[in-house]
Amino acid sequence: MEDSSSAPQSILHICGRETILELRDQIFRLNGFEVTSTLDMKNALELYRQRPYSLVLIDVEGEGRVANAEHLCGEIKHENRDQMVAFLCNHRVSITSDCPDEVIHAEFNPAAMIKGVKQLFVPVEK
Repeated sequence: MEDSSSAPQSILHICGRETILELRDQIFRLNGFEVTSTLDMKNALELYRQRPYSLVLIDVEGEGRVANAEHLCGEIKHENRDQMVAFLCNHRVSITSDCPDEVIHAEFNPAAMIKGVKQLFVPVEK
C-alpha cells in the first residue's frame, strides 16, 4: 500500500469551461496535487472508473451544470459511497445544489480554492 503522506492527493477535475479548467489544473499542480481533468461530464465517469482519486471536484457553474453534477455525483456514490466529491462554485450557485460532501467557493480566488481543497484532506477529530 502507498504511503499516503508522501503520495500526492489525486483530483479528478470536471469543468465545462476550457480556459478555467487549464488554469485551475495548473494551480492544483503547483500546490502539489495530481490532476486529471475533463470538459465533458459524460467522460468524467469513464475517467473515474479507470483509477482511484482522492477527490472528484466538479465545477457546477453554468446552465444545467448543477443537475448534471448531482447526477454524476449520484453515479459515483452508487459505485463507491466513500468517494469524496465536492462541487466548485460561487456562493449563489452553492445554495441551489445538493452535494453530499462539500461545496468549495471559488469566487475567482485561487488561494481560497486551494485552501478549501486542502481542508477536505485534513482528518476530522472524533
